[in-house]
Amino acid sequence: MGYRIVLMDASHLDALAALEQECFSAPWSRHMLEEELYNDCAAYLVAEDETGRVAGYAGLSVVLDEGYIDNIAVSPAHRRRRVASQLLNVFFDFSIAHELRFLSLEVRASNAPAIALYEKFGFVEAGRRKNYYTKPKEDALIMTKYFKEGAPC
Repeated sequence: MGYRIVLMDASHLDALAALEQECFSAPWSRHMLEEELYNDCAAYLVAEDETGRVAGYAGLSVVLDEGYIDNIAVSPAHRRRRVASQLLNVFFDFSIAHELRFLSLEVRASNAPAIALYEKFGFVEAGRRKNYYTKPKEDALIMTKYFKEGAPC
């Protein structure tokens, strides 16, 4: 099944807030998601299934030539169907077109499926944030995908 990747708009907010509740122990609120609509340094993508329902979403913030993936969430009903891969591919294309040096993200140290996906896409562990997550308290791995020659490996 292919998913249609679109820019987040106000019509997605309720579904994304529900997805946040479903996927994260400390979810972003609808208001927090809405604020990102007006953030000139960020782009949020939504993956829609063939019926137009939200299957997942991802957000990217850009500071100068650096990219930071804020969130990636996929509905449990759509996991292992390449939704996150499609979203990441759009961010990779953007990163290359806009000559970003890297993309970076945080992931729970225990989230083996996500870590495996990021490693498959060329992300490497670049650091650790102690006790970054709550509910439960856990470290975050900082994972980075470098695009430019001479960047740390």
